[in-house]
Amino acid sequence: MNKFGFPRTKAKSGKRFFGFQTGDMVKAIVPSGKNKGVHMGKVAVRAMGSFAILFQKGKIDGINQKYIKRIHAQDGYAYAN
Repeated sequence: MNKFGFPRTKAKSGKRFFGFQTGDMVKAIVPSGKNKGVHMGKVAVRAMGSFAILFQKGKIDGINQKYIKRIHAQDGYAYAN
């Protein structure tokens, strides 16, 4: 709110997309393409369904939500991969 009581920004967008939330521990089994293989780490969600997986060695971008399975839901604590 500004000093006159009006909102300065718009409301935040949704936090969950396709049942996933940013910070969830996931396992992705990608059968083909540039990111082929098994990947585990934290997910960064996007509304379009193409997610990023963050792990200790780096980041893989553009993983489709249909290849991802949640291992552990984000609950506010930090976990090692």
